Amino acid sequence: MNILEYENYHEDKTHVELTFPYNTYLCSIPLDFSGVPLHWHDDMELIYIKKGCGHISVDFKEYHVTAPSLVLILPGQLHSIDQYMDESMEYENIIFSLSMLLPGKYDYTKEDFLTPLLAGRFTVPTVFTPVYPYYEDVVAPIDACDEICKTMPQGYQLYIKSKLYEFFFVLDNRCRNLTKPLKSKKTLDKMKVVLKYVENNYADKISIADIADVAGFSESHFMRYFKETMGTSFVDYLKDYRLTMAARLLQSSDSSVLSISGEVGFESLSYFNRAFKKHYGMTPLQYRKGS
Repeated sequence: MNILEYENYHEDKTHVELTFPYNTYLCSIPLDFSGVPLHWHDDMELIYIKKGCGHISVDFKEYHVTAPSLVLILPGQLHSIDQYMDESMEYENIIFSLSMLLPGKYDYTKEDFLTPLLAGRFTVPTVFTPVYPYYEDVVAPIDACDEICKTMPQGYQLYIKSKLYEFFFVLDNRCRNLTKPLKSKKTLDKMKVVLKYVENNYADKISIADIADVAGFSESHFMRYFKETMGTSFVDYLKDYRLTMAARLLQSSDSSVLSISGEVGFESLSYFNRAFKKHYGMTPLQYRKGS
């Protein structure tokens, strides 16, 4: 199971329909899953918090978010979603491909706003809350998309496209250049390669030498780089990632604990049980029964 499968409830491994790349998923933490590990993808993502509160990170900046609020994730941005203390959070995950809004030839909508935004030549806020002066203007087009998706009448795709253009108009006209990126692009791009490797290979044995080679560093340089960037060691990050995937499998499958421990990359069942209990405060079986 990779992160794309983890984030949604579909059998396929893509977020969006190729014929119309706009999808919405209703999610609840911790009811549906305990959290979404740090990852990135090429789609645009909006996290629309409807109830409760949680913790979201975007390009290593941490946000405590409460309902109502809208979090903007640009293609390629590193992001994660976690439970905040014992609180729950219900949110709408809106994922779409910008390709449906980008014409192939020169066009002002592409060259004057979308391309510069994606290239980082200017920025817009990441989190919008009701205290933000243009909050209602920002969320109104998204609310309109939600409403029409309830019935999906003939031509609803045209309506959604028009509302997405309206959404980006508000960002361009009223919100641009209000924030600045905190991390260098080089640091982010390097970490994206590392995290994508973990995402695709966490079930296999990954040594420090392996992952340092992926990053193009010596082992000592990589360990220092990862700790300084992520705030934790790579060994601990990999263990926590595997435990997160194990928790998801405990909730969504009937596989045995032994099978799941091997499937997520633990070579020892006893070590898996100890690590899981330390991380979640209960055994894997207790976690499964309580889910």
